[in-house]
Amino acid sequence: MSILIYAENQNGKVSKGAKELAAYAKAYGDKIGQDVVAVGFGLENPEELYTYGASKVLNAEDAILKNFNAYAHAAGIAEAATKENASLVLISSSNDAVYLGPILAEKMQAGYLSQVMALPEDTDAFIVKRKTFSNKGIAYTALLTEKKLLRIAKNSFGLKENPVEGSVEGFSPNIDTGVYDMLKVTQVEKVSGKVPLTDADIIVSAGRGMKGPENWGMIEELADVLDAPTACSKPVADIGWRPHGEHVGQTGKQVAPNLYIAIGISGAIQHLAGVNSSKYMVVINNDPEAPFFKAADYGVVGDAFEVVPALIEKLKAFKQS
Repeated sequence: MSILIYAENQNGKVSKGAKELAAYAKAYGDKIGQDVVAVGFGLENPEELYTYGASKVLNAEDAILKNFNAYAHAAGIAEAATKENASLVLISSSNDAVYLGPILAEKMQAGYLSQVMALPEDTDAFIVKRKTFSNKGIAYTALLTEKKLLRIAKNSFGLKENPVEGSVEGFSPNIDTGVYDMLKVTQVEKVSGKVPLTDADIIVSAGRGMKGPENWGMIEELADVLDAPTACSKPVADIGWRPHGEHVGQTGKQVAPNLYIAIGISGAIQHLAGVNSSKYMVVINNDPEAPFFKAADYGVVGDAFEVVPALIEKLKAFKQS
């Protein structure tokens, strides 16, 4: 038997989430005496997963799996689980995986738990610690089914290296094209040159307090100084100031960086639900009553058009020194 992880990729490169899954699976596999197998679709660098504990990588190159399709990918992962006799399958908490999870659980006829943030408390009872209620609560949940599917919360376990010798195998799952046709991919937009929001250690985000898209230059400059991607609140994306790909929150990308900087964002509950897994949150807002201050680790009450340029200069000076 083995533990199977779904290794997602970003333009062919193994994602940070996939590496974290491998580390999690290896730590648990060592406890129960099982190896870690990864399955990926179009991975260009599958060997990177050896560093984090995966001793085998099944890499499918089928054209039908080139772009994410929840039904087709669920079929491929389920077939890999059967091939490797894996009763435990792990997926990440990327936007794609959140959509994939329930479909894969049904395909595998497996019990499914999301937002898992630690190794099982008891290997016999299989009790795991999870985030609940939009990350505001913690639950300890027992999973009693023979087959188990876990979605691991972002940055909950960390990139812990545990190198092993590994091998890569070609994999050609038998996917019913009728299932694939249930969801058609008509267009794919890929962002290059920046770390994906879901993998970022630092995110610089802004909202309507910026007053207009013409003022986003200083947000981008701050992000460049910190080598971070930019993000925005839902209203900003809705009115076209920024692309929807930058929208973070409950209905956008859910992120968990080490540092989240929110500028001119009031902190509606829907926004907080998507960012409150961040390790540290810094808020800059001229309204001292903004709800975000109650959730923030650090807050600056002030005009963003004065605070941000000063912060940029201080950071530049610090980096030069």
